[in-house]
Amino acid sequence: MTESTPMAALAVPRPSRASFGWQKLPIMELIVLSIAAFLPLVLQDYLTVYATRVLILCLFALSFDLVWGYAGIMSFGQAVFFGSAGYGVALIARDLGITSIFFVLPAGVLIGFAFALLLGGFLLLGRHPSSVIFVSLGTLTGSYAVDRLARGWYYLGGQNGIPSISSMTLGSYEFAEGPVFYYLALAFLITVYLLCRFLTRSQFGLALAGLRENEQRISFFGYKVQHLKAIIFSLSGAIAGLAGSLYAFHEGFVWPNMLGVVMSTQVVLYVLFGGAGTLIGAVIGTVVIESVSFWLSNNYQDIWPIILGVLLLLVILFRPAGLISLILSERERVGNFGRPPKKSSHGPP
Repeated sequence: MTESTPMAALAVPRPSRASFGWQKLPIMELIVLSIAAFLPLVLQDYLTVYATRVLILCLFALSFDLVWGYAGIMSFGQAVFFGSAGYGVALIARDLGITSIFFVLPAGVLIGFAFALLLGGFLLLGRHPSSVIFVSLGTLTGSYAVDRLARGWYYLGGQNGIPSISSMTLGSYEFAEGPVFYYLALAFLITVYLLCRFLTRSQFGLALAGLRENEQRISFFGYKVQHLKAIIFSLSGAIAGLAGSLYAFHEGFVWPNMLGVVMSTQVVLYVLFGGAGTLIGAVIGTVVIESVSFWLSNNYQDIWPIILGVLLLLVILFRPAGLISLILSERERVGNFGRPPKKSSHGPP
């Protein structure tokens, strides 16, 4: 280095806003929100009903993305919390005659939270850290056991489930299928999405991201890894419980499939297809899979499951990070934690 070296050449370039990779994600979120807000205005009534069901499943997918995409917990029993909340509010409506939205939805959230806390406490809070395989098989076994219990319990309706659930009410108003229920589900989806976005961009979310990438290092830093897992697992159960409650009142009945392995696997495909660890990927994956399934089942009734399976396989093979990776970079998918560096006052003239 010589004395003639200009000071500008020694200056460290400032990181631009684009280098932090957070510009595309809000745009995608606004686009999805805008489409969802105006969708009932252009859809026929039966399609609005179907779109409402998809929104509720998006809420369910968010619950799984929290535990897998951010904490690295492969839960094959997410349907336990979804279905148990659905059965719980159905029994409240049938046996107690209570359908108020201010009671049944909080009850569903608490049921999902309680089941997740019990299952998570058993699988995650042992003396020794639980392996991924142990948690996966444990949640899978729980889902299968609860499914068989519901099918064999006469009080829960057995194979037939609980039909003809009364409509959810707000005072004297009844929430029936249609635009009103659609916007109710959309409001809950937006609220939960924003809460999840805030959570995953907080210090707690940073710990979860580290937990997903290197659990031993996070433990070395002094974090109680198993407690972090149990917390996020229980929160995801509460979100799944909210989704299950809305689903029960929207469909008007509950049945054992809501609790079983098929439903648990279905939500895994939603998140895997859209892109894990992004939240918006779970929403996009759910919408795309359900929309393609609806179209294929109407046009190719005999072979549509085969076509859908091949499509899912191709996406997983060539885009392991999901459809979201077509737009978002890896840096943007990971996200920012904290604020960008402040501009230096000693920059080049």
